Amino acid sequence: MPIKVIKHKKNKSDKANTQTSSAMIAPSATSLYNKLEDNISLFATLFSDCSDVIFRRFQIGKDNPLPAAIIYVDGLANRQSVDLEIMEPLMYFTRIDQKNAMSNIDIEIIKQLNITVGEIKEDQNVMSIVNAILSGDTAMFIDNFPVALILNSRGWENRGIQEPTTENVIRGPKEGFTETVRFNTALIRRRIKDPKLKMKGFKLGKRTKTDVVIAYMDDIVNETLLQEIEKRLNTIDTDAVFESGYIEQFIEDSPFSPFPQMQTTERPDKVAGNLLEGRVAILVDGTPMALIAPATFAQLYQSPEDYYERAIFGTAVRLIRLIGLFLATSLPSFYVAVLTYHHEMIPTQLVLALARSRMGVPFPAILEALLMEGVIEILREATTRLPGTIGQTIGIIGTLVIGQAAVAAKLVSPAMIIIVAITAIGAYITPNYSTTYSIRFIRFPLMIAAAFFGVFGIAVMWLFIIIHLAGLESFGIPYLAPVAPLKLSDIKDTIVRLPLWAMKKRPMIPENRNLIRQGSSTVASSRRRTRW
Repeated sequence: MPIKVIKHKKNKSDKANTQTSSAMIAPSATSLYNKLEDNISLFATLFSDCSDVIFRRFQIGKDNPLPAAIIYVDGLANRQSVDLEIMEPLMYFTRIDQKNAMSNIDIEIIKQLNITVGEIKEDQNVMSIVNAILSGDTAMFIDNFPVALILNSRGWENRGIQEPTTENVIRGPKEGFTETVRFNTALIRRRIKDPKLKMKGFKLGKRTKTDVVIAYMDDIVNETLLQEIEKRLNTIDTDAVFESGYIEQFIEDSPFSPFPQMQTTERPDKVAGNLLEGRVAILVDGTPMALIAPATFAQLYQSPEDYYERAIFGTAVRLIRLIGLFLATSLPSFYVAVLTYHHEMIPTQLVLALARSRMGVPFPAILEALLMEGVIEILREATTRLPGTIGQTIGIIGTLVIGQAAVAAKLVSPAMIIIVAITAIGAYITPNYSTTYSIRFIRFPLMIAAAFFGVFGIAVMWLFIIIHLAGLESFGIPYLAPVAPLKLSDIKDTIVRLPLWAMKKRPMIPENRNLIRQGSSTVASSRRRTRW
């Protein structure tokens, strides 16, 4: 038997009662009421079914007490700070000598005499107060005062400062960013003790209200670059920003390019060094990954440790990284091209050795390469997602067992196992983790081009890649700078690195307002002029 739904028709009295109750609660009110009870009802409605939001009523003073209340989020606010620095001083408020003066007390007296927290703000906007509460602050309301005191009580459980997980450090500071943006700004401020270091705050995400900070050197950064970054950040209109990758995808110039157009790092020293060269850092609450803009291709293969060692070693390491880039991207495709089309390009003995190793393998070279590269990518993803110890075990066992079994079963040749191992290692030689995705991506089009057209296909594919790189920009800066366009003064810190005393000026790309980095009377300069 079907169930009939009977709708209740509201009469005039019902509508009047509904309007009255809505007016009494007024969840859409933009400013506070004068009465404490009205304000408590307002926020109780806004935070209905929020068991972690604490409402605490109390009385200010002993004689002729004044009703008050605080609201905070359990877990985001420091309970010890709330109890000892806010409530206890106010409940024992005895510094007013006049009889019945508590009801006429000015809110400035309460702020100056008894509340001992480090930061106090007044606010009348309801949504601004809600955002402060949800950020870990404590909101205090006093009867007959249509204003709330926002008291800094933020103090949640957080991960301590540890060594960066994606950028291992051999020589240099072993401090890495954490998930708390204020800790991260402090790590940068420790390294640059200069009032010209500015940190401008934003809130992004209509629902998450994520704290975002852009850091820059006020007397160095290019104003046009800074304004462009701020403009792009202000145009982000989304519900949530959980990680810096959200912002990167919203503001980058070419979202469909496989190459990263912003640097990502967990290292405060790397951020500090880039700020002193005129770049801008973007820090996001909730993630240890900072963004640095603009970025060029050369910077993706540079590490802070290049500057901590002598110039000859820094240059050698950069050359090794470029060789690793070439091997990781092109070695499998050259293997496919040589075995398919160009046997004459390699010595006869090597051709015979490769032919013997492939005896019994049922697949052509391209399928063999794609099969093994695909298996390596699966193992790589599995070891990344599994817990640390288990992931390492699975990676070692999977590589050894699968590789040995594949060779024994004549599915792949031993030479292919060696090539895949070299490419897997070469992909991680870059200091920038995001660049490894680019290397792993472009490897497959190169192999397919080699299978169809041989070495000529590899050359054409690399030509397309270089044309694509030449057309990329990062906030108006050419991606291949300072090579294209050529800036001879900046070449001293790209593939090669000159001694620190020889880099007296900052890079001309990006343009900045203060090119001079060091004086001419350094110890190294004077030592070179001395005749022994």
